[in-house]
Amino acid sequence: MIPFLIALQFLTRLPVRLPGMPEPTEVGRSLIWYPVVGLLVGALLMAGAVLLEGSPPLLAAALLLAAWVGLSGGLHLDGLADTADAWVGGYGDSERTLAIMKDPRSGPIAVVVLVVVLLLKFAALSALLQAGVAWPLLLAPWLARGLLPLLFLTTPYVRAGGLGQGLARHLPRRQLPPWLAAHALAMLLLGWVAWLALASALLVLALWRRDLLRRLGGTTGDTAGALVEMVEVTALVVVTLAIGVSR
Repeated sequence: MIPFLIALQFLTRLPVRLPGMPEPTEVGRSLIWYPVVGLLVGALLMAGAVLLEGSPPLLAAALLLAAWVGLSGGLHLDGLADTADAWVGGYGDSERTLAIMKDPRSGPIAVVVLVVVLLLKFAALSALLQAGVAWPLLLAPWLARGLLPLLFLTTPYVRAGGLGQGLARHLPRRQLPPWLAAHALAMLLLGWVAWLALASALLVLALWRRDLLRRLGGTTGDTAGALVEMVEVTALVVVTLAIGVSR
């Protein structure tokens, strides 16, 4: 139960209190629960969509997006912003890129990327609500947080002393593959559009991992957060377009 509470406390702003300082092995095992936390976030968003049924779609989409950001406390958006600044300002140099990521200030590139990502999410949410389709709200956060353990499982962690170092060092390598495969199969029960979203998300992961290895030699906490946002927006856009085409 402690690993689940660690995952819930780290990935959300839900009121969670740990009984004490967790052991490093418990921090590593919390990765198993990342997909479950994503599923919980998605369930809460779907519940919000039900409560907002009948509201103007644009307003409902804005409120759901605000709730989505609030549930995570902007954790992954912060990682995306830091990564965007560093990726452009690093000029291909790994040490410079890592140094910029540690800078708490946000440059214009970070602002532009955040605006684009939030705008795409808002537009997709609005279209889905107008079509009366809410299940992608369950899939997107579930899928994005389910790919985080896969990133840590397959990619070296390069930030010494970073938040993800304990996760990478103590992750349960034997248990994760079958557990993640089970979640992927459960996602596919949502239909052929979910298959398309999963394939698109895995492509994003593969391309992002390739770039991370080329530029940094591995991942960091910020680049992992960036992956969450990239997968979420990709899943929403792909599902929205697929549903629109099929109607």
